[in-house]
Amino acid sequence: MDVYLPIANLSVNGLYIVLLGGLTGILSGLFGVGGGFLTTPLLIFYGIPPTVAAASAATQVTGASVSGVIAHSRRKGVDYRMGAVMVGGGIIGALIGAVLFRALQSIGQIDVVISILYVLMLGSIGTLMMREAISAVRPGLLGRAAAPVRKRRHHPIVASLPYRWRFYASGLYISPLAPMLLGLGVGVLTMLMGVGGGFLLVPAMLYILGMSGNVVVGTSLFQILFVTMVTTMTHALTTRAVDLVLAGLLLLGSVLGAQFGTQIALKARPEYLRLALAALVLVIALRMLYGLGVQPDEIYTVTPL
Repeated sequence: MDVYLPIANLSVNGLYIVLLGGLTGILSGLFGVGGGFLTTPLLIFYGIPPTVAAASAATQVTGASVSGVIAHSRRKGVDYRMGAVMVGGGIIGALIGAVLFRALQSIGQIDVVISILYVLMLGSIGTLMMREAISAVRPGLLGRAAAPVRKRRHHPIVASLPYRWRFYASGLYISPLAPMLLGLGVGVLTMLMGVGGGFLLVPAMLYILGMSGNVVVGTSLFQILFVTMVTTMTHALTTRAVDLVLAGLLLLGSVLGAQFGTQIALKARPEYLRLALAALVLVIALRMLYGLGVQPDEIYTVTPL
C-alpha cells in the first residue's frame, strides 16, 4: 500500500508507517514515554529525511499525549502548577531550538547534527537504563532479596536555588527555576529531534526534582503535550517540514498500539521490560553510529520548500 508523502517528496509503504506508529504506541503503553526517541531514527532508517522525520514525529507525539493527559487527570495524577512552569520553560526552549534548527539547516548540517544527537542521547540513556535493569534483575536470578528502595529527594543543587514555591501535588517546596530549566532543555531537544522528551523528563523529575511518583508520568505528558504543540506550529511556520500524511499514519498506529502496550504492561515483569527497552535503545544507537560512518547510496538531502 504505497502512500505519497508530499513534504518528504517520496512514496512509502503506508502499512509499514502504521506499524512503526504501533511500536511507538506499545512503548507508550508499557513505559509511559511518547516513543518519539525511537520513531525519528526508525523513520530515518526507512529513508525519510531527518528534518521531516523530526518535525512529523513531534506532531504525532502531540496527538498521542492527549489521551494520556486525560487519563492521568481523572485520577488526579497531574501537578498542573509544576506542569505550567515546565511548559513555560519548554516553550522558550522550543523557540531557541527553532533558531538553532534554521541556522543548522541554512549551512546544510541539520541532518548530521540530528543523527549525532541521537547517537549521544540514545547511547547514554540506553547504557544507564541497562545498568539499572541489570541491577534490578540480578537479585532475582541469584535468589536474593531486592535492596530496599530509598526515599527520593531533590538534588542538592535544586535545594540551593532561590525563590521557593510550594507544589502541593508533588509534595515539594523548591525553586521554580529548576523545573523551568528542565523544561527549557526538553523544549530544545523536542524542536531539534522530534522527541517528546518523556524518557528524559520522567527520570529527571524523579531523581533531580524529587517529585512524587504518582504524578510524574501525568505531569510529564502535560508538559509534552503543550511543548510539542508549539514545536509543531513552529516547524510548520518556519522549517515547513511537517508532513501531515506521515504524522497521520503514525498517529493511527500509535493509538492502536497503546492498547496492546497497556495489556502487556499488566502481565509482564517491569524489570524485564526495562531490560528489553534498554537493549532496543542501544541497538538503534549503534545502528545510527554505523550510518554516520558509511557513505549513503544516494548523496543528497530533501529540503522542504
